Amino acid sequence: MPEAVGDSGVKATGKRKHTANGDVSKKKRKSENTHDDDNVQTTIERLESEIQESKKHYNNIATILNLAQAHNEKPKAALAASEALCRIFIRLLAAGSLVKRKDASEKDATVTNWLRSRLEDYRRALLAMFQSAKLASNALMLAMALLKAEAQHLNDSAEAIFPRYFFSDIVATILESPVDQVMEEFSEKFVDEYHDIRYYTFEAIKAYINEREHNVSEEIRDTVFELLISMEDVPDSNDDLEEFYIEPPQKKKHPLRSLSQHKKRAQEAWLALMHLGLSKEQRKKVLEAMSGSIAPWFTQPELLMDFLTDCYNTGGSISLLALSGVFYLIQERNLDYPEFFSKLYSLLDADILHSKHRSRFFRLLDTFLGSSHLPAVMVASFIKRLARLALNAPPSAIVAIVPWFYNLFKKHPLTTFMMHRVPRTQEERDLLESQGLEDPFLPDEKDPMETRAIDSCLWEIVQLQSHYHPNVATIAKIISEQFTKQAYSLEDFLDHSYGSLLEAEMAKEVKKPPVVEYMIPKRIFTKAGDSPEETDSLLVSLWDFGSP
Repeated sequence: MPEAVGDSGVKATGKRKHTANGDVSKKKRKSENTHDDDNVQTTIERLESEIQESKKHYNNIATILNLAQAHNEKPKAALAASEALCRIFIRLLAAGSLVKRKDASEKDATVTNWLRSRLEDYRRALLAMFQSAKLASNALMLAMALLKAEAQHLNDSAEAIFPRYFFSDIVATILESPVDQVMEEFSEKFVDEYHDIRYYTFEAIKAYINEREHNVSEEIRDTVFELLISMEDVPDSNDDLEEFYIEPPQKKKHPLRSLSQHKKRAQEAWLALMHLGLSKEQRKKVLEAMSGSIAPWFTQPELLMDFLTDCYNTGGSISLLALSGVFYLIQERNLDYPEFFSKLYSLLDADILHSKHRSRFFRLLDTFLGSSHLPAVMVASFIKRLARLALNAPPSAIVAIVPWFYNLFKKHPLTTFMMHRVPRTQEERDLLESQGLEDPFLPDEKDPMETRAIDSCLWEIVQLQSHYHPNVATIAKIISEQFTKQAYSLEDFLDHSYGSLLEAEMAKEVKKPPVVEYMIPKRIFTKAGDSPEETDSLLVSLWDFGSP
């Protein structure tokens, strides 16, 4: 036993020593890494200082460049090296050391070509860092700073020239980067702030898609869409184009100073994306943003008609989303679409009132039929069709339909005959008493001008007044009352669900408790007594609980 205890004690002590040694080893390694980082930083600063002192130390650029290219192994050292190289090249660019001059000697031309080659290596090193979550943001800022210096100094012109090739590489790398943050920062800090960056971003996106044709993955299509959709603020005139990252030429006719040229680049970028053959979800995203963020960029809106028509003819939710874009082109760009209301009428089916896009549809429908100049015959067709569909609709849809009917009746007084139609001739009265009258409405007619809905009546609303849901029954009765209210706000009735209606009903205060009549029986399991007022319960009549 003592020996075992001794062994145990030795083992335990050895274990403690091993743990302690492990902690010491970790601290030592951490200290060594910190020391190495300090040494690398000191070395980079020394090499940078030597480059400033004399041209004979230009080879130090290659040394620092090697550190920047090793960003996977030593990210901290690579970042420090990249920042140093950015300062070095900006100074060299400002001094004109990278500009090719015709009168330069052979030696100076060789040095200039070598520096330009190292500059190209540095660009590639920065773009490679876009793949790293730790370095992407810093690499973006360094690349954009270098881009600005190149625009101002990498040519012998008196005016800045935008480096399109380098910028196209930056945009392409951002689109392919797995780091979402780099695109967000590029959009917020550059695209949204500077009109020239936005202009060349449109141009770069178009070039990126055209070069790769149909080899663009669905993920990159989504990224392109997110970048394009973020550029939604369309300037009103040329005077609004005043924020530039790189000062453009002074010529007033320069494309950067022309709003039509900006719109042309945006139009080309959007069309390039649409021609890729978008998936159903991507089409939905494009259609949802069509009227607010896409169509205003187009100088030739008719180019959107094919895309919108194809989407509209697809049916279902895609057709519904395409409605907004089509109506925008009709209303804002004066495009002719004679079948618009016929196609809109065809969307009124049983599925629309159960769709998750129901609220969006009603908002659009309220806009489309908002004009008081529309024919009452056509408006009556929409009212009748929805009234018929309301018979099998969920309560949350019906509570939006009825107030919408009310508003239409106020705008189109001729349709109010549908609320209460009285037989005019004796023949009609006799037929109504003997056989009843058939509804003249033609539910299968596709043309809303030919449905004969104006000759019908809204008997469906009378049925809804006896609906099982109290909220529906109450709101349906407004059609039978005097129209004293000017109009209902449709937003107050949209976005309801069955649950929200039930909660609203449960939350109501009971002004007068209902009268409930009941009687508690004196006996349940035994037979009634001799009193004539008592009778046997149904339970006792069916079973005899007194027998064994």
